[in-house]
Amino acid sequence: MTFREAIRKALSDEMSADKNVILFGEDIGVYGGCFKVSEGLWKDHPDQVVDTPVSEEGFTGMAVGAAMMGLRPVIEIMYADFYTLIFDPIVNHAAKTHFMSGGQFCCPITVRLPEGSGTGHGAQHTQSPEALFLNGTGLKIVAPSNPSDAYHLLRASIRDNNPTLFFEHKLLYPIDGEISPEPVEIGKAKVIGNGLDVTIIAYSHAVSTALKTAEILRDDGINATVVDLRTLNPLDRETIFQQVQKTGRVALIQDPNGIGGIDAQVCATICEDPKTFKSLKCQILQFSGKNTPIPFSKDLEAKTIPQAEDVALAIAKQFN
Repeated sequence: MTFREAIRKALSDEMSADKNVILFGEDIGVYGGCFKVSEGLWKDHPDQVVDTPVSEEGFTGMAVGAAMMGLRPVIEIMYADFYTLIFDPIVNHAAKTHFMSGGQFCCPITVRLPEGSGTGHGAQHTQSPEALFLNGTGLKIVAPSNPSDAYHLLRASIRDNNPTLFFEHKLLYPIDGEISPEPVEIGKAKVIGNGLDVTIIAYSHAVSTALKTAEILRDDGINATVVDLRTLNPLDRETIFQQVQKTGRVALIQDPNGIGGIDAQVCATICEDPKTFKSLKCQILQFSGKNTPIPFSKDLEAKTIPQAEDVALAIAKQFN
């Protein structure tokens, strides 16, 4: 099952299980969504799929109100780049409702945000804005890297009573993978491998870079453990601490630029824990996207995100 199909199945299964789950978005009905994730869902769930006008702020605000009144809306923002249009209803309203009402109201809304470069869509359709929501107290942020996690984490997001941002890297849509029968809990990272030499921490599409890096290092006799964060807020601090303490070396990989990014938060988290900080044998390595708008050119676009060969070379130098 592909990443795209896994998300579609999660949406369908949740709509079948709960008639209060409603999809909102532009062209998500007959057209099937910009990336064909919702293709065919309107046939099986005609009363639960709502095509909206081209007004992200409008239908997001409507969905926030619907969530406060008992529905469980799932909205699709065609491109995550349009986050600026939904910032007010999500950050100033959905994220604050539970706190401002003294717990009387919750806002169980899930926001699907296709993001990331590699598709040749230019600077205004390839951004990864997940870090910009970290300060939005009350928001959960999820970014899966494979079909199984996408399926289970989307179902968990829809069932969660907190507003949740669900980031889908566009390069992941065609990848295949089996769906595990085991559910995945929001806030729990995944540990891949058991290398004792270095811990590589990544999320979303960058996990594939981390795994390629681990393969290259293995050929050089360096064994890595890869930590797939899966959830960006809240971070699985305990897993991060355990895996960094195990190796004493850590490399952080993310596709977006590193200024105020997720990697910076993970780095700070590692440094503020005395036991984990003392376990470090050398400096923390951070590999982030270039601090530049994503170019339209495919060749230039590829140069803006970390490459496994470069990451492996830098890690290997720490062992020399």
